[in-house]
Amino acid sequence: MTDDNDRPTGASYAAAGVDIEAGDRAVELFAPLAKKASRPEVIGGLGGFAGLFALKGGYKEPLLAASTDGVGTKIAVAQAMDKHDTLGLDLVAMVVDDLVVCGAEPLFLQDYIAVGRVVPERVAELVKGIADGCIIAGCALLGGETAEHPGLMADGDYDLSATGVGVVEADAVLGPQRVRPGDVVIGMGSSGLHSNGYSLARKVLLEIDRMSLGGHVEEFGRTLGEELLEPTKIYAKDCLALIAETDVRTFCHVTGGGLANNLARVMPKGLVAELDRGTWSPAPVFAMIAQRGRVERAEMEQTFNMGVGMVAIVAPEDVDRALAVLTARHIDCWTLGTVAKASDKQEGSDLVRMVGDHPRF
Repeated sequence: MTDDNDRPTGASYAAAGVDIEAGDRAVELFAPLAKKASRPEVIGGLGGFAGLFALKGGYKEPLLAASTDGVGTKIAVAQAMDKHDTLGLDLVAMVVDDLVVCGAEPLFLQDYIAVGRVVPERVAELVKGIADGCIIAGCALLGGETAEHPGLMADGDYDLSATGVGVVEADAVLGPQRVRPGDVVIGMGSSGLHSNGYSLARKVLLEIDRMSLGGHVEEFGRTLGEELLEPTKIYAKDCLALIAETDVRTFCHVTGGGLANNLARVMPKGLVAELDRGTWSPAPVFAMIAQRGRVERAEMEQTFNMGVGMVAIVAPEDVDRALAVLTARHIDCWTLGTVAKASDKQEGSDLVRMVGDHPRF
């Protein structure tokens, strides 16, 4: 149907809220950024219906590892600050650092960004962060999807997730089956809250304590918003370097659920990891949340990483070498505890026992 001036008067995709031209513009902006995050095994480029990756390297019995994750309600902080260029780093970290736990080298990642309305510059910021994260992790950004959801999401809202794929030789898979009594637990410092616990952090700091994201906080040496948006540390290459030079039994990526609950996932029955809180002091942001929200220690420890972003369990004879490798790679690291035989009654979360108190917490 047309009007008297021969103009279409029917419904259209654009009138329904989907701007295809804005989507095309977003691709133009982020395509050069994404191309930088590549590997020699990538076949073709962006724009196809599927990404192609040639599995090379003379593997004997390769196993593919896959992981999917997002960044949770940290997005709310980025949206409130109108700062979107670091969330991609968080997204990559949450995916690739899960892959490396079993010893897998991250190969490629594909992202999914859902938006209420495509703002090309904002989408480009998000993809830039993802591409930067892939470069740090040594994997390729093989492709992705940007979907506009008018009517379902508000114009300024968005969410993002990603799936990553890695590879590990079948006889080199890390995990509980390798852990032995006498092994040593090494902690690797986090860069802050990472991407977990933000619902509680926002509740305490922004609602209960009514702090301003733009307000300078002396304990942080920067604004609250800058502290909360500190990107998640990407440990993948550091963990792979540790595998290459020491006898690593397993890793543990400390995410939602906290240190003890996540470490229990890579502990075998019959053994217990005994960790000493006195070996490290959590960053000030953790103490601030605990104090201003009157959050009990048990709640803090099952919500936040408390300053430990990744854990390695190594053979006792390799402890010094492991610490030296990580220190040379500028990773804050220390001996967190040891592995011992467990009593018959210890199971589940009892596979990890935490003792002592944090200094200055």
